[in-house]
Amino acid sequence: MDVKELYEKMEEMLDKSVVLEGWIRNHRKQKELGFIDFYDGTCFKSCQLVYTDKLTSFADIQDLHIGSAIRVEGIVRKSPREEQPFEIEVSSITLVGDCPVDYPIQPKRHTREFLREIAHLRVRTNLFQAVFRVRSIAAYAIHKYFQEHGYVYVQTPLLTANDGEGAGEMFQVTTMDLKNIPQTKEGEVDFSSDFFGKKVGLTVTGQLEAESFAMAYKKVYTFGPTFRAENSNTKVHASEFWMIEPEIAFCDINEVMDIEEEMLKYVVKYVLDNCKEEMAFLDKFVEKGLINKLTKLVNSTFVRVTHEEVIKILKEAKVKFEFTPEYGEDIAKEHEKYITEYFDGPVFIKDWPKDIKAFYMKLNEDGKTVRGVDLEVPGAGELMGGSEREADYTKLKQRMAELGMKEEGLEWYLDLRKYGGCPHSGFGMGFERLLIYLTGVENIRDVIPFPRTPLNCEF
Repeated sequence: MDVKELYEKMEEMLDKSVVLEGWIRNHRKQKELGFIDFYDGTCFKSCQLVYTDKLTSFADIQDLHIGSAIRVEGIVRKSPREEQPFEIEVSSITLVGDCPVDYPIQPKRHTREFLREIAHLRVRTNLFQAVFRVRSIAAYAIHKYFQEHGYVYVQTPLLTANDGEGAGEMFQVTTMDLKNIPQTKEGEVDFSSDFFGKKVGLTVTGQLEAESFAMAYKKVYTFGPTFRAENSNTKVHASEFWMIEPEIAFCDINEVMDIEEEMLKYVVKYVLDNCKEEMAFLDKFVEKGLINKLTKLVNSTFVRVTHEEVIKILKEAKVKFEFTPEYGEDIAKEHEKYITEYFDGPVFIKDWPKDIKAFYMKLNEDGKTVRGVDLEVPGAGELMGGSEREADYTKLKQRMAELGMKEEGLEWYLDLRKYGGCPHSGFGMGFERLLIYLTGVENIRDVIPFPRTPLNCEF
């Protein structure tokens, strides 16, 4: 039996024998008895083991260290303490895996910075037990939403010759000898002798390939790792992170906003309903009011405003911003915060200036803005970015030419407009950005099991 099952069947298990396997979180020893805080990872809750000196193995049990793996046999008893429904009256404990006294995870408060240094052990703490359970449940909820709504799950390639965002922040992948890189007559790197015969990198997005599948299945989504070789050390940037990227055929920008809102509310509600213990812990120890914040989002209606309207609101605000808001330019974190507070809830900002958005976004009739949209949420800022894609073959070619983009390597992407193309839209959501919002843990390094950031690729 495991601890989760024990809590679920507690009434019927009272005064019955059980066998449990797990680890010691804390061990309080007294002269004639002892208490072990025991957990097995099957649920957030732990349970208390009680043993007395009536056991012949009393001295051996008292020698057990925090962190040790043990096998417990005992009887489930109703606890005299109100804060716990039951405890285990120990019959015997077998040591399965000892743990020395220099075990880094002791029953005291550790800084998150210290715990990042021992990422292989930090998941044993209450905080990270909560965070990574939420990550697991949120991932399941995302798949559940799309599967229930008729989407096909597409696994797009991690190795690609396409820079989908046009940002040029790709990790390069090669099998060449870096101490003896072959060169062309012009002194350039000779990629013809590399494994793929061309310049290849780790993907920054699965969107372009997902669009291909949307033209066959109508509704698809990707959910997988993406990579950015961006030398940024902020709390919300990582070099390897996960993205959810749906693509929907015969869908315009307004319909995709409907989908974004519905999907986000579904996932947040699922986490609230299925991680009650974890969310209560995070609400108490990480972000006060977290559950109320998320509940409010589930019950709210997302506002929709244009980029121009947002800039107007920011310019008229009686607030001195560090960065002055300007028409035709991007908005800063402080602006995102003000806008969500101004509307008291999530905000879709649409119709962005074309010069600061990606090449594949559909131009509006004004020729100055595109049908792009960002979702801003209170306390986290931008959570999703989406757009109606340019479906016109000629217009997409013109846009690529304007930006100085080569068609070579993207002929297949243009073909999607050439052979039975149709209006289609999609969006991307950074999974870790969502987790920051869901857990209240503000640093992306603490919602990824083993974070990869500049100068950090440990474990």
